[in-house]
Amino acid sequence: MFYQVTADVLVLIHLAFIAFVIAGGFVVLKWPWVVLLHLPAVTWGAVVEMKGWVCILTPWENSLRKLAGQEGYSGGFIEHYIIPLIYPAELTHNAQVAMGIALVAINLCVYGFIAYRLLRK
Repeated sequence: MFYQVTADVLVLIHLAFIAFVIAGGFVVLKWPWVVLLHLPAVTWGAVVEMKGWVCILTPWENSLRKLAGQEGYSGGFIEHYIIPLIYPAELTHNAQVAMGIALVAINLCVYGFIAYRLLRK
């Protein structure tokens, strides 16, 4: 039971990290020091998506699931949990690259707005 709960908590942490990568720039608007955490997170998220890598949390979750007597899964967190919610078809490398580019574009817009606000003062 411990391993299953730990794996489930890790999934929630993984999901929170993804949300932070996508929308953390908005948090920076309120608390500017968060930029020190957000920029490395965005960099990691974009590289993982564009390179088609598996996040380091995925094998950890799979090993916890196996210790709990469950089956692990192939692929990454996005393919296993998020894609079935968003996309009906299997995720392709081109789609992952597009998601990585969208991630960078969203954050460039937010940080552009932040820079505009700072320069305006």
